[in-house]
Amino acid sequence: MADPVNAIQVENLVTHYGDRQILKSINLSVHEGEVMVIMGGSGSGKSTLLRYILGLEQPSSGHIYCMGDDITQMTPMEMYYMRQKMGVSFQGGALFGSMTIGENVRLPLREHTKLDENTMKIISRMKLELVNMADFEDLMPSELSGGMLKRAALARAIVMDPPLLFFDEPSAGLDPVTSAELDNLIIRLRDVMKMTIIIVTHELDSAFTVADRIVVLDQGEMLICGTVDEVKNCKIQRVQDLLNRRARNDEVDGDIYLDRLTT
Repeated sequence: MADPVNAIQVENLVTHYGDRQILKSINLSVHEGEVMVIMGGSGSGKSTLLRYILGLEQPSSGHIYCMGDDITQMTPMEMYYMRQKMGVSFQGGALFGSMTIGENVRLPLREHTKLDENTMKIISRMKLELVNMADFEDLMPSELSGGMLKRAALARAIVMDPPLLFFDEPSAGLDPVTSAELDNLIIRLRDVMKMTIIIVTHELDSAFTVADRIVVLDQGEMLICGTVDEVKNCKIQRVQDLLNRRARNDEVDGDIYLDRLTT
């Protein structure tokens, strides 16, 4: 069997915010057509990793290859064209409140193509149909529920048929039924549109449902990258603490604690 082709390759990625190191030599491969879930507790670096893969910030060192091209070496214009191959569904939807749902979905087409208005409307309606939002094209974002906003944002993210699709906490704030519907939709996108999908989440049930592989981060380090079963059976204590929702009781040396308070 031939080795899988990597849609995204992260090599020795190191990042800082000021003097503070956030990501510590991350190495990660995301295969074409798979769903990769990035998990970790708050402050683990999962959203930071997503920002660097999207090319929103430059790393301190290391390389990130998207579709074979190193985005850490790209000019702004080259990055502009690379982002047209990326669809992003933000945590809060990030729809424009002054525009209807249909206008929101058509916006990438209007900004990045020369299609006529009728063609853009047909394409946007096809994508809304795909996420079960065809009847809500003329509504405003303020008239939608949280789950409907997520689906509308997803329609906008896929309107240009990007090969790479990114989700930031897709299930956050959703009830279990709506969350399950969104999980099924993600699997459908992978199977029908052959997209490579990266999801940042802390929702265990959702991650285990949609993931082909899972990477677990903790304090900027990659603890494991493997299948759902490999992650569930991982012997690393910090991984099991995350999966079983166990509080970490790190003991602090008294002298170090006093020095931290007084200096």
